[in-house]
Amino acid sequence: MKTIDSIPTGKISRAAKLVKTGVKVGGNYLKYYGNKLVDPELDKEALNASNAEDIYDGLKDLKGSALKAAQMLSMEKNLLPSAYVEKFSLSQFSVPPLSAPLVRKTFRKYFGKNPEEIFDEFSENSVNAASIGQVHKAVKDGKNLAVKIQYPGVADSISSDLALVKPIAVRMFNLKGADSEKYFKEVETKLEEETDYLLELKQSEEVSHACGHIPNLKFPRYYKEYSTDRILTMDWMDGLHLSEFAKINKDQTLANKIGQALWDFYMFQIHKLRKVHADPHPGNFLINDEGELIAIDFGCMKEIPEEFYTPYFELAKEENINNTALFNQSLKELEIIREDDSTEEAAYFSELFSELLGLFTKPFNQETFDFSDKTFFDQIAALGQKYAKSTELRKMNGNRGSKHFLYINRTFFGLYSLLHDLGSKVEINAYKLATV
Repeated sequence: MKTIDSIPTGKISRAAKLVKTGVKVGGNYLKYYGNKLVDPELDKEALNASNAEDIYDGLKDLKGSALKAAQMLSMEKNLLPSAYVEKFSLSQFSVPPLSAPLVRKTFRKYFGKNPEEIFDEFSENSVNAASIGQVHKAVKDGKNLAVKIQYPGVADSISSDLALVKPIAVRMFNLKGADSEKYFKEVETKLEEETDYLLELKQSEEVSHACGHIPNLKFPRYYKEYSTDRILTMDWMDGLHLSEFAKINKDQTLANKIGQALWDFYMFQIHKLRKVHADPHPGNFLINDEGELIAIDFGCMKEIPEEFYTPYFELAKEENINNTALFNQSLKELEIIREDDSTEEAAYFSELFSELLGLFTKPFNQETFDFSDKTFFDQIAALGQKYAKSTELRKMNGNRGSKHFLYINRTFFGLYSLLHDLGSKVEINAYKLATV
């Protein structure tokens, strides 16, 4: 893959790159509508493919928060056209890496040495490049290591990148008023945490220690002496990315085994630790030859405060969804129903979330759940489309829900999607039986 020698880091240069991408997208629309005049039956498949290509090409050169947004969107399979999902999913572990001279320059900045002066062996070619950093293989004292190097300027451009995408998000999600700022601040805080590799090292060690008892789940060891806030060194772990494994696996028993480890990992974190690995995309998990799940990235961890945890999981119980008084009280605690809502608005959002939760919490109300069930995911997609097209919903203030919903919902959508890709059938409460 072609390498890059520089990344736009200034506000003006990054904005200019996005404007250039916007011009390309505008040209695609003009071409589409011109062809539409000739062929009225023309669908948007080619337009979506062209737009996805141009947007991704622009974002992959910027990297950082802009590319991270594409990575997050690639998980929303029910919201985006397939062309966007397919192209944006490349941001999970396949983007143009930094060139060897830029890698060496980064090492000299943080260690005062070139990588080959620190490690016995160091591959100058990246083996994995994603939105915030890229990974190189190294050897030290006979141990194979993975060295993650953050792209230059990523940490310093988070605020300005979010300012560029904010107007688009406001329109997409119908956010109104100053209250919407809490959502953007939550995203900004999490992205800032993801760029602090010493924080990631600390979180990785804490979670791997707490979850080490879960069957069929493995973690790398981390090396503080070879790490800084922008470079992180850990054990090299052999295995296939989860998405690659899911495409070739034909063994249902193995799919269930890995899916169970994944489910138990998330449920134990949420219910026992009150924190969770909030970036469940395929690039963060490997499957080794022993059929074990390996978690390799803990940059994005979400703390779950008790005042959010309690009403959120009260609504996961079927009997509570059908208890109108308790249900509406929980919606108020979660900031879904607001004090300034009219009677009509309160009733509308109560009905909407009753329908959404009645479907989305099905796995929690069964002893076992088959995530290969296409009907379940088709129903989720249909419900999403229904409300995406709702003119009534668009008229209402979109500022709904606690800021904690952003990453908790993202976690569950991602987890469900991974389990669906694996085709796993899992025991819902098995995590309770595991001993620490």
